[in-house]
Amino acid sequence: MSDYKAPLRDMHFALYEVLGFEQHYQNTPGCEEASTDVVSAILEENAKFCENVLAPLNAVGDQEGCQWNDGVVTTPTGFKEAYQQYVEAGWPSMTHDSAHGGQGLPHSLGILLSEMVGSANWSWGMYPGLSHGAMNTLSAHGTDDQKQTYLTKLVEGAWTGTMCLTEPHCGTDLGMLRTKAEPNADGSYSISGTKIFISAGEHDMAENIVHIVLARLPDAPAGTKGISLFIVPKHLPAGDGSAGDRNGVVCGSIEHKMGIHGNATCVLNFDGARGYLIGPPNRGLNCMFTFMNAARIGTAIQGLAHAELGFQKSLEYARERLQMRSLSGPKNPDGAADPIIVHPDVRRMLLTQKAFAEGGRMLIYFAAQQVDRSEHAESEEDRKAADDLLSLLTPIAKAFLTEVGFEAANLGLQCFGGHGFIQEWGMEQNVRDCRIAMLYEGTTGIQALDLLGRKVLMTQGETLRVFTKMVHKFCQAQEGNAEMEPFIAPLAELNAKWGELTLHIGGVALENPDEVGAASVDYLMFSGYVTLAYFWALAASVAQAKLAEGDGDRAFYESKVQTARFYFQRILPRTQTLETTIKSGAGNLMDLDAEAFAF
Repeated sequence: MSDYKAPLRDMHFALYEVLGFEQHYQNTPGCEEASTDVVSAILEENAKFCENVLAPLNAVGDQEGCQWNDGVVTTPTGFKEAYQQYVEAGWPSMTHDSAHGGQGLPHSLGILLSEMVGSANWSWGMYPGLSHGAMNTLSAHGTDDQKQTYLTKLVEGAWTGTMCLTEPHCGTDLGMLRTKAEPNADGSYSISGTKIFISAGEHDMAENIVHIVLARLPDAPAGTKGISLFIVPKHLPAGDGSAGDRNGVVCGSIEHKMGIHGNATCVLNFDGARGYLIGPPNRGLNCMFTFMNAARIGTAIQGLAHAELGFQKSLEYARERLQMRSLSGPKNPDGAADPIIVHPDVRRMLLTQKAFAEGGRMLIYFAAQQVDRSEHAESEEDRKAADDLLSLLTPIAKAFLTEVGFEAANLGLQCFGGHGFIQEWGMEQNVRDCRIAMLYEGTTGIQALDLLGRKVLMTQGETLRVFTKMVHKFCQAQEGNAEMEPFIAPLAELNAKWGELTLHIGGVALENPDEVGAASVDYLMFSGYVTLAYFWALAASVAQAKLAEGDGDRAFYESKVQTARFYFQRILPRTQTLETTIKSGAGNLMDLDAEAFAF
């Protein structure tokens, strides 16, 4: 059974047929070099690396894990060598500024590459993946000297990066962090404190690690308004730019985890480590959002990656595994039994995975377009519109896709029956690796509060209307198209319902603010199902047009229409339950006294 095959045909469908990336790149300043031929060639080369180098290491990383010895972390067999191949091929520099050694291609292209890397081997992909967030933060907020010293090495891939937020006593509530930054006479700072859950915080794959660290200055105000951001390298840069003397940061231990064993999740102890302020004092959290938004989109990709990997493996298994006869008569009369793909319930599980993987792909690629537009659009108005749309879609993509990605990974395992529970098939690893995605970079509950509270209610629904108007215009354009009616009617109804539910929550929250927290996760999931319905309706309209033209891959386009039909008839009705639970209010959650939970 193959480990992973890059879904290039479906990637091209989402890119060029549904979302019009060819025109997007041509019309977006700074993206013109990303022609169809160039992008196709890059995707094909990256697919080879992912299929032939990374995918075979996925099980190795899970079984060996990382090893910690007196502060030194050794990665699993083959990880370091794979990283050297990655660097030598120029992959780290692909989407970064040519002024610092990058190739200057659009950030959206990097998101496509991250999908393939993550699907092939999520644990390995986290090492270079964290670096991109560090690079984006330095690019946006670093001084010229900082960019020259650190950014060039990160772009080259000689150094990797991390983000250091969480501490033992505080998780998401960063206003409680205690790490201190004392000013030194030379303009640097002495950083002291402990950070936990630092992915890729220590390893043997690169010569230096650049930590982006949140800490407090001595005179900082309390809470989130008193947090600053610092560059703290593992090795201080030498005069020639190479990694020099060891800094005062040590890996105290690595976590023993449910999954992603191949990636080192570290406790980092900063003991008077030399750090350098990045961005304005006490504005570190604002600067960190550059990092966090990139990380959240990266985590959304994890939901897609595990759905895709589980789907590929379970589809192949379902085609080969013989078990029972079809209820409608034998489909493999010469065999002892029929392949399990003929059974309706197996089809349900396969189609659910397919719908979430391919629908999630369209959502993420659309978000990737907004990243390009927010950075490169000609007018400030266009850049702001893209940024507003991205701010709405980021928590939906991160939380919804990781939730349904985990569901898909579980269904992939279920297709194998008892064999799915056995290590050798890789399905139980896929489930374990996937589970973290709903936790880090902000749990589903945190993302839901961000979406409903900050992005929707605090803007009086204006950010939401940017997207719902887009959906409304699409539905209007399809009026009179009988083939699209099964998709357009429910989509238009739910699009309107989305706004009605928002008004309802806003109204009841005026009386009881807990109504926001009570509704938030259900609201986010409702938003996700409607958002994916829009992209599946888009896909169906494109596929139907292609079928009407009578050329191309007929089976591929028929599959798109049928998967869209499955999504609308079998998955989208989940919104009815979510509407009911949203409207049930906060009382059924909050009226029980805390002491009465135990008995």
